[in-house]
Amino acid sequence: MTANRSAVLHRNLRVDPPVAVRGDGAWIIEAGGRRVFDGCGGAAVSCLGHSHPKVIEAIRRQVGQLAFVHSGAFTSEPAEALARHLVDRAPQGFGNGATMFLGSGSEAMEAALKLARQYWIEKGEPSRGRIIARDMAYHGNTLGALAAGGHAGRRAPYAPLLIDVARIPACHAYRGRAEDETPEDYGRRMADALEAEIAVLGPENVCAFVVEPVGGATMGCVPPAPGYFRRLREICDRHGVLMIADEVMCGMGRTGTLFAMEQEGVTADLYVIAKGLGAGYQPIAGMMVCETVLDAIRGGSGALANGHTYMSHPAACAGALAVLETIEEEGLLEAVNRLGARLRAGLESRLGAHPQVGDIRGRGLFQAFEIVADRGSKSPFPPAAGIAARFKQEALAAGLLCYPSAGGVDGTQGDHVLLAPPFISREADIDFVADVCAATLDRVLDRAAA
Repeated sequence: MTANRSAVLHRNLRVDPPVAVRGDGAWIIEAGGRRVFDGCGGAAVSCLGHSHPKVIEAIRRQVGQLAFVHSGAFTSEPAEALARHLVDRAPQGFGNGATMFLGSGSEAMEAALKLARQYWIEKGEPSRGRIIARDMAYHGNTLGALAAGGHAGRRAPYAPLLIDVARIPACHAYRGRAEDETPEDYGRRMADALEAEIAVLGPENVCAFVVEPVGGATMGCVPPAPGYFRRLREICDRHGVLMIADEVMCGMGRTGTLFAMEQEGVTADLYVIAKGLGAGYQPIAGMMVCETVLDAIRGGSGALANGHTYMSHPAACAGALAVLETIEEEGLLEAVNRLGARLRAGLESRLGAHPQVGDIRGRGLFQAFEIVADRGSKSPFPPAAGIAARFKQEALAAGLLCYPSAGGVDGTQGDHVLLAPPFISREADIDFVADVCAATLDRVLDRAAA
């Protein structure tokens, strides 16, 4: 190994990434001084940008006071305050619920799956062990979370290691709604697929249904059809199936409300949150459990069957509490809706009629556009064209960090670009994102055709 080769195990072993040395609001400064606008918040993480003084000071103060205690022995003031903040603002049914804090969204998803299973054991129904999830979902990269995910390309290398998870089609109107079908009828049809799958497995065997309120990384900001979640809630209630809402990417204000499910008029039984919870200042995620599930465990064994070393990390909890307080104090949910509308309008005006843009979709500051080879047939570019990877590199060269992904149609084919700018972005920043995306797409397509 050469002396100047990085010793970090980077995602791409052939290319060392540029070195980021400082954050300035929504901008990242590389070694050498080049500025890059963080148009995707890393991965919908950095909702407050990279230098918010209140969050930095909260973490600094907590580290100086108490950095870590093990949750098997102690709780801490930041963990208690953060849990109370979330529970007090959670949807109906969580007023006497509780929250577990972990180190990543994948960990939190694993915790939710395990807690759902424990619930049924405590209830005296141990046959309920099957999980149902959706095609093209992404729920994390640890083995249990990856098993629940539905992206074939991401699952393939680890298939022999994954548990068997049942699956239903995703609610993706651009790809799945028939021309003669209303949005409401389409939503009901997609929801009814859950009931059909429960019947196949047997309700007495089904533990939980896992779903993203707004499809994230693998599908690209796909909102549900009208009435879809109301129907899902009815089906879960009828068969006693727990609903786990994966809000790792779309929650904590990203789509315009603190919890993305608020916009659907129903609630889940367990919520998985991360990314915007800590805004990237410290690694943190949460798994929130409703009163009904919590009461069953309290009245049964009275103990969790699952734990992690860094649960309820005091410094991470202090930072996350400062993030959530800042979102409220600075009125950033309103900013998400206002700036999200501006981003959507900017994309529509620049790309809405583009022959290689099939769909523009999303909610709040969680927007995406899908790149297609033919707009009429919606056919994607072949994977060998590498459209998503080319887009990422071209946009970065132009000073914009965005989140293009491949395989969004079936796990192999399909390209989309996900955008999730910080909540503190300025209107000029949002316009910059739309401008760069339009110019980048034309460059990528020109080079792909050459």
